[in-house]
Amino acid sequence: MKELVISGNEAIAYGAIYAGCRFFAGYPITPSTDLAERMSYLLPLNGGVFIQMEDELGSISAIIGASLTGKKSMTATSGPGFSLMQEGLGFAIYSEIPIVVADIERVGPSTGIPTYPSQGDVMQAKWGTHGSHPIIALYPSSVEESYFLTVEAFNLSEKYRTPVVFLSDEVIGHMREKVALEENLPVFERIKPTVPKEDYLPFDSKYDVPPFANFGEGFHFHITGLTHDETGFPTSDPRKAEALIERLHRKIYKNISDILKFETFYVDDSEYLIVAYGATARSAKEAIVELRKKGIKVGLFRPITLWPSPEKPLKEIAEG
Repeated sequence: MKELVISGNEAIAYGAIYAGCRFFAGYPITPSTDLAERMSYLLPLNGGVFIQMEDELGSISAIIGASLTGKKSMTATSGPGFSLMQEGLGFAIYSEIPIVVADIERVGPSTGIPTYPSQGDVMQAKWGTHGSHPIIALYPSSVEESYFLTVEAFNLSEKYRTPVVFLSDEVIGHMREKVALEENLPVFERIKPTVPKEDYLPFDSKYDVPPFANFGEGFHFHITGLTHDETGFPTSDPRKAEALIERLHRKIYKNISDILKFETFYVDDSEYLIVAYGATARSAKEAIVELRKKGIKVGLFRPITLWPSPEKPLKEIAEG
């Protein structure tokens, strides 16, 4: 186990490498640039490829293409860049292509204040791209958690054939803390087809999460952002369209117990409950300690998985 004093953004990079990420494409944008810089150093040392793209549209398109060839892939950005990535994100959701998108949030809208923290992209992570779709979004509150949670982001992406949005903010991204880089974490590898190549269906409805072949291995299939059938070719059949959307939701919500993560702090006897995540959860904990010294029974619910929403455990705690 290595112990390093690193930033949150650097911890994301180390977590990505540990999880098996071997392709990164991105465009520099504050406050995520040092994540890309660290990946540009680590990837060549680990048999991977780093590309600085011309913009964020090219970045997300490149990692989608790399993932289709079997490479675990990610990009990193911030608010304005995340906005530009929404069409690509929707394409990856609908085509069920595993990627990880790190969004190190800053003040917006528009160019905003690039060097100040914000948590303004939470709703965008879920609703930024159009249509009815699920998404997984995670949010750490420490540098060490940035490492562990990045590994989890890749695992969930591969396990459920879906993009995962890794939300952070300028505070978590740039603060430096001592981190133990655990090297015995489980790493999930995508499920490959076992059928003959001529019988392979990339969107086989027999599975909630269909096995995923790599381009270039002799499997013939089609990828499109259009509504598609089991072969991947476009269809306008409303029954097939409905079945596809239902399966996309089912593969996430049927496995919500595996996906949801949250932390509680002083909730057993609390009369008031604070809900906070990311950097603000750290301040909330300090406030709770001070309030309890004054006899005010306050607790904290910290969602780590923001999407899908941890509404059930939050409701149970609030009613308890």
